[in-house]
Amino acid sequence: MEIKILYVGLQEVVEEHKISLRTRCENVTEGSDEIGNRTLLKRIYTDLFITEALSEEVDTEHEVKHLERASKIQKLHGSPIRCHDIFKTFPDQPGAIRVVLTVGVAGVGKTFSVQKFTLDWAEGLENQDVSVVVLLSFRELNLIRAEQHSLLSLLHVFHPTLQKLPAKQLAKCKLLFIFDGLDENRLSLDFNNSQLVSDVTQKSSVNVLLTNLIKGNLTCAVRVLTTTRFPVTCQEPT
Repeated sequence: MEIKILYVGLQEVVEEHKISLRTRCENVTEGSDEIGNRTLLKRIYTDLFITEALSEEVDTEHEVKHLERASKIQKLHGSPIRCHDIFKTFPDQPGAIRVVLTVGVAGVGKTFSVQKFTLDWAEGLENQDVSVVVLLSFRELNLIRAEQHSLLSLLHVFHPTLQKLPAKQLAKCKLLFIFDGLDENRLSLDFNNSQLVSDVTQKSSVNVLLTNLIKGNLTCAVRVLTTTRFPVTCQEPT
């Protein structure tokens, strides 16, 4: 009986969170934030041409998905990947994909893409195996870079609808974190010399918290999707 009550409680929190994400993502700004007009994302969204690519600078065990304009399809090699299938593995690919970096030039539609990903999850259309999607931007994270946070308090700051989610339930959830705009990052993310944080209630600097989250130390059931303008050297965190 106790397990059933917890499950219902989790579902209620998730449904409230989905409503919040739908409100946040269903309308977007065209143009600059100052002069752009709000419009429905579904009305203007165009599927991006996504391919899996590995450069010689990238560790072969790290999955990198590049975004390009559809007009460049004829110049690219490989099969296109649907945005919602970005974490799905191919038959010849060993293991699950946990961390994905999408790289594309400014204006290609990276932010719209992750907003559409989030909106479709919130509307129950895609990726329903994920318990909770957490959408964050590095612009937001830069504002609290001098603060101390736990994973739980970080969620409470940016997604108040998750304040009702107990720490024990959070640790059991299958989470998907979307970090938009790595090129705007002002945090020092050191994957090799970072303090270990493995408790979702343990406070640390935002730098340390994010590195442990991306490395999978805080919860094993976590996926991470990050967008950036610039190709970067990406090594699987160790």
